[in-house]
Amino acid sequence: MFISVEKVVESLIISIVFAGLLCGCCYRLFGILQSCGYGNKRFLKWAHKKNNLVFTRHVLLALLCAFAYAVIALCFSFAGGWSAVIGISAYIIFFSVFIWADNRVALRTPAVATARFRRLYAVLAVITAVCVYFAVTLLNYASFAYSENYGGYWGAHIFEILRFCPLAVFPLMLIPLVLSANLISKVYEVPHNKRFVKKATQKLQASSIKVVGITGSYGKTSTKQILSEILKSKYRVLSTPRSHNTPMGLALSINNNNLCDYDIFIAEMGARNVGDIAELCEICRPDYSLITGICPQHLESFGSVENIVKAKGEILAFTKTEAVISADCYNMFNGCTCKTSACGKIENLKCSPEGCTFEADINGEKIQLETALLGRHNAENIALAVTVASKLGMGAEEIKAAVKNLGFVEHRLQLIKSGNVNILDDGYNSNVKGAAAALEVLKSFSGRKIVVTPGLVELGVLEKDENRQLGASLVGFDYIILVGETLIAPVKQGYLENGGDAEKLVIKPALSAAQEELKGYLADGDTVLFLNDLPDIY
Repeated sequence: MFISVEKVVESLIISIVFAGLLCGCCYRLFGILQSCGYGNKRFLKWAHKKNNLVFTRHVLLALLCAFAYAVIALCFSFAGGWSAVIGISAYIIFFSVFIWADNRVALRTPAVATARFRRLYAVLAVITAVCVYFAVTLLNYASFAYSENYGGYWGAHIFEILRFCPLAVFPLMLIPLVLSANLISKVYEVPHNKRFVKKATQKLQASSIKVVGITGSYGKTSTKQILSEILKSKYRVLSTPRSHNTPMGLALSINNNNLCDYDIFIAEMGARNVGDIAELCEICRPDYSLITGICPQHLESFGSVENIVKAKGEILAFTKTEAVISADCYNMFNGCTCKTSACGKIENLKCSPEGCTFEADINGEKIQLETALLGRHNAENIALAVTVASKLGMGAEEIKAAVKNLGFVEHRLQLIKSGNVNILDDGYNSNVKGAAAALEVLKSFSGRKIVVTPGLVELGVLEKDENRQLGASLVGFDYIILVGETLIAPVKQGYLENGGDAEKLVIKPALSAAQEELKGYLADGDTVLFLNDLPDIY
């Protein structure tokens, strides 16, 4: 009989095994999905990216599984119907090899096993198990029906032996399964997130903590960390970690901490569309706000610089006390209702590989500042931060001492000594202004100067032109390593068209390959700048 306890148990065991293996194959895909903010559109854009081999790998896995299954099942044909079950070992072997090989290539932004990530995995496991169960049941039924009608023929025996060969189609369904699991999980995640954000909003409104909101096209995280370190010399400060600048990022910082233990909350606010900053300000209305600057970053999603200005300016409508705006873009925000001041201008700047000294104007008083941080852009970030610090009650001498003790911001023109080699880690920089500042800092070092970069992203229609200009600015350095395949063509073009030496430029497929190239090139006294390490979604 087709329906029997034996067949049900067989189907259950196979579905559980397949679910576990397929979920293992999806771990890297889930990491990418997490980097995409769990957005299916961004994930599909990554999957369809030129030269992305994800589909090729899945097709190869499916073909290998089908071929190996057929060979193993036929070799054990003497076992009758059990040969089909024995052939399942082919899937176990090749899926396991795929998982091992796929996970050897580490994500540049590692997946974080958050509660949402785990719930999504559980949904995927259930969907996969159900799909495999029904597939196995249908294949068993097809084998039963075929043998009932053609039991005397040799073909019926072969059909029974190879009945699970069609399961090889499941590697081709990995991306659809991930997308389906994400859609289904949002039935719970969307209302859950709304409740979580509402809780954070109410908690913050009920507290007496002062809020500083920071936004801008660039420099948000650096300025946030600089301001946080300065204020910590006098106050108890809570700030959003790393680049957590979304509604859930703010809500996590608020809900996971006792606000009574802090005097000031610094909230980084990011945006990709008009309305995003307003949404963040509904959660976290700032007493003081800070706009670090405007450039075409995220032009791809905003559509125009005017939309960028409009989006960043949304913070001004929610600012209770005063907004500090970079002097470079102050005139872009005319007509706002809150009190504003233009800040960030510096004078008498002196930069070296040991740091910077400069004068900053704070509420009409010029003070001399000294820092180990590198580059004009960091000096300007400090000038913005100390202006806010002064408005929050810090005196000039307190500010001077705090600035002098500032440490490097991780992955943002961070100087690392590796033996007698200088490494400038600017991996999180992906904007035009920051790139120019980083190259200027590199020039201040003695010895050979090397640049490793994949180019700049999210610049929309300006992307090719800006990357050509980046290539032009690389002329004169001792060695250039371009990484990946996404944006290096215009960088290379700009470099060669402006007199760059082709023998000093190499292209490597990944950062790991670039690092191997450097091992055989670097010598004592060299300085290497890692300019922008693109996330996996690029």
